[in-house]
Amino acid sequence: MVPFDKLDAITERFQYLEARMAEGLSGDEIARVGQEYAQLRPVVAQIAAYRQLRADLAEAEAMLDDPEMKALAEEELPALRARLPEAEQAMRLALLPRDEADARPAVIEIRPGTGGEEAALFAGDLMRMYQRYAERKGWRFEVLEEQLTELGGVKELVARISGENVYARLKYESGVHRVQRVPETESGGRIHTSAATVAVLPEAEDVDIRIDPSDIRIDTMRASGAGGQHVNTTDSAVRITHLPSGIVVTSSEKSQHRNREIAMQVLKTRLFDLQRQKAHDERAADRKAQVGSGDRSERIRTYNFPQGRLTDHRIGLTLYRLGEVMQGDLDEVIDALTEADQAAQLAEMDA
Repeated sequence: MVPFDKLDAITERFQYLEARMAEGLSGDEIARVGQEYAQLRPVVAQIAAYRQLRADLAEAEAMLDDPEMKALAEEELPALRARLPEAEQAMRLALLPRDEADARPAVIEIRPGTGGEEAALFAGDLMRMYQRYAERKGWRFEVLEEQLTELGGVKELVARISGENVYARLKYESGVHRVQRVPETESGGRIHTSAATVAVLPEAEDVDIRIDPSDIRIDTMRASGAGGQHVNTTDSAVRITHLPSGIVVTSSEKSQHRNREIAMQVLKTRLFDLQRQKAHDERAADRKAQVGSGDRSERIRTYNFPQGRLTDHRIGLTLYRLGEVMQGDLDEVIDALTEADQAAQLAEMDA
């Protein structure tokens, strides 16, 4: 049970912010107060609903002592008592700390791991799985950097996905994805195991990261690709090296100006992710114990094609509908991961 003094403090803070907004504020203060007000409003609504239900329940129980109202009270009480646990759970979920990045677009990076060409082909399958999921959600999937193998596998994929609550839905996808299947490159019909690494980063905003021009080196180079006059004659590709961190970002679109924009945005996003990971490490000594740790060295999922089985190792989830998942039907997996993370946070709140 959440202490009532905590609920009172949240409600009082919300009322204070509401009064401040009514007074009229300057530009910067409007944004700051407005953001906190918007974050607290759904929380306060759940608190009010929970308190109203408790008041209704107390009133109905008091009516049991009134002979004229007893029958009505006995009729209402079962429904009120049944709703109370649900209302309390909804309120507790609303009280969980919100990741401010949840509503942001995401940058997804996919690279092959162990397994050679088969790993690159699987990386391509993962790319298409996320593309299809984005289509189902009405999101935009924009490829920023793509390097392919001769057989159509993915050496490296960097894409931006924008839409509603993109990072909130995809943040649990970071980690090592393992595949077990008979590769297209295998003539003997033997099952191989290979892997690809996925990283999902919340997109940085200009206010998040300031990059000193003296901290970066920008190189232009000949774009690589399938061929064509433009690819072969123009030094349009851009590589940006962030000297303090050693992070290197490239972009190989046809426009050098556009490549600079893309590379700088991806660099800011990676630096923002480093900043978030550092803060996360300081808050939680054991990140691997948490569903949303974002540890990209952790094997999070296995895709077993012969058995049509997907297993998420973090929460022990097994589904025998791998075909649908690879077609972008990911909601059941993501919902289960979200619920497990919320349950872990609720347990920590009660500890």
